[in-house]
Amino acid sequence: MQMIAIFFLVTASIGGAAWVFIYPHLSGERRMEKRQDMVARPGVPARSSAQRTGTQKSRREQVEGSLKELEQRRSRAKSLPLSTRIAQAGLSWSKQRFFFVSALFGLVGFGLALALNAGLLVAAALAFAGAFGFPRWALKFLKKRREAKFLNAFPDAVDVIVRGIKSGLPLLDSIRVITNDSPEPLRSEFRAIIETQSFGIPLGDACAKLYERIPVAEANFFGIVIGIQQKSGGNLAEALGNLSRVLRDRKKMKAKIHAMSMEAKASAAIIGSLPPGVMFLVWLTSPAYIELLWTQSLGRVMLMACGFWMSLGILVMRKMINFDF
Repeated sequence: MQMIAIFFLVTASIGGAAWVFIYPHLSGERRMEKRQDMVARPGVPARSSAQRTGTQKSRREQVEGSLKELEQRRSRAKSLPLSTRIAQAGLSWSKQRFFFVSALFGLVGFGLALALNAGLLVAAALAFAGAFGFPRWALKFLKKRREAKFLNAFPDAVDVIVRGIKSGLPLLDSIRVITNDSPEPLRSEFRAIIETQSFGIPLGDACAKLYERIPVAEANFFGIVIGIQQKSGGNLAEALGNLSRVLRDRKKMKAKIHAMSMEAKASAAIIGSLPPGVMFLVWLTSPAYIELLWTQSLGRVMLMACGFWMSLGILVMRKMINFDF
C-alpha cells in the first residue's frame, strides 16, 4: 500500500506540473486566448497619415493590414501581472497572501511525501506542484468559473438596460438597477462601473474598463457600444438590443458545441479510466499477481513508463475534443 501511495503521489505531482505548464500549449488554449484577445481587444490602431492621403486600398488589404498590426501589438504585449490575475479570479487577496498560501501548499506537499517515506525526489516534486502548480491552476479555474457566471447573466442585464432606456430612465440609472437585482459577479462589476464613473471618468471609459476585469469578448462589445454612443450619439436602446441578440446567439452556439462534443468527451473519459480501473480490480482479485509492478525495480520502471504514456494519450485526446468557440 505504501508503494501504491508513493506511485500515485509521483503521478499526481508530475501530472499537476504538466497540466499547469505544458497542457495549455498542447491543447491550443494559448492560441484560443490570443484569438479571443485580438477580437475583443479594445481600440483599433489608428491609420497613419500616409494611409489617409495615399491611394485608396481595397477592403481586403485594409483588413490584412489591421490584422498584422493587431498581431504585432499582441506579440509585444506582456503577460498579465499577478495582481490582475487574482482580481480576475474574483479574489481580494494581495500578492503577499497569494505567495504565503502557495508556500503553505508546497510545505504541506513536502511534509506529506516525507511522512509516507517517499524520498526527497518525490517530496521535492510534490512541493513544486503544490507551490507553483496548484495555486496557479486554481486561479485559472476560478477565473473561468467567474467568466462563465458573468456570461450566463450578462444578456439578461443588457435586456434590463434596454427596457430601462425605453421606459425613459437614463443609462446610469438603468445600470444601477442591475447592481440591485443581478447575481454575482455581474452585480459587483456594474457597481465598479458606477464607482469609476463617480470619480469623474466618462461613462464610456468606465464601461470599457469592464474588459480589464472580465476579459471576454462580450464585455468588450458592451464597452464599445456604450463608448460609440457617448461620442457620436444614436439610438442606444436599438444598439443594445442588437448586442443582446448577438450575446444570446453566441451563448446558444456555445451550448450547441458543448452538447455535440459530450459524446467524444465521454468516450475519452472511459478510455482514460479503463487502465487504472482494470489495475485496481486485478489488485482486488489477485494482489500477488500485480504486486510485482511495485515490488520489483523493473515493475516500477514499467509503471512510470505506463503513467507517462497514459498522460500523453490523455492530453492528445483532450486536444482532439477541445473545440475552440
